[in-house]
Amino acid sequence: MHKFDELDMKIITELSRDGNTSVPNLSKKLGVNTSVLYSRVKRLVKKKLIKKFTIVVDESLIGIGVRATMGINRDPKLKDQIHKALLKTPEIVAISEVTGRFDILLTLRAQNLEELHTVAIEKIGKIEGIQNTETFVELQKTDKDPVYSVTE
Repeated sequence: MHKFDELDMKIITELSRDGNTSVPNLSKKLGVNTSVLYSRVKRLVKKKLIKKFTIVVDESLIGIGVRATMGINRDPKLKDQIHKALLKTPEIVAISEVTGRFDILLTLRAQNLEELHTVAIEKIGKIEGIQNTETFVELQKTDKDPVYSVTE
């Protein structure tokens, strides 16, 4: 396991909040020399603590009006086949195998409730090996910025 210090944690916390912030601005905010910060960020990428820099899209501007989570129970013998079919469904944005009442939790997005219903019934519900599903429509979401710290 790699060793990361408090400065590393401050860097990833700030970049998690805004990956587009410039190194000079980050340098001022953290009170660290710009060249030190450049080399630290490069090291964090090389050590794969930072996997990628990305964007956050306002999906409502491109017609995505509904987000939902779906719990699925499946036939364990058809696990791989089901996973491949779920990966081919464009409305599914995340697939998590979980413990508890469901085997899989899906994160879905759709233009509206009618499209979500079609995806649930016509696409997901018809996959061989899906035993039952339960869908939770997101009413409101509040994202929290992560704060990272060194653990011993």
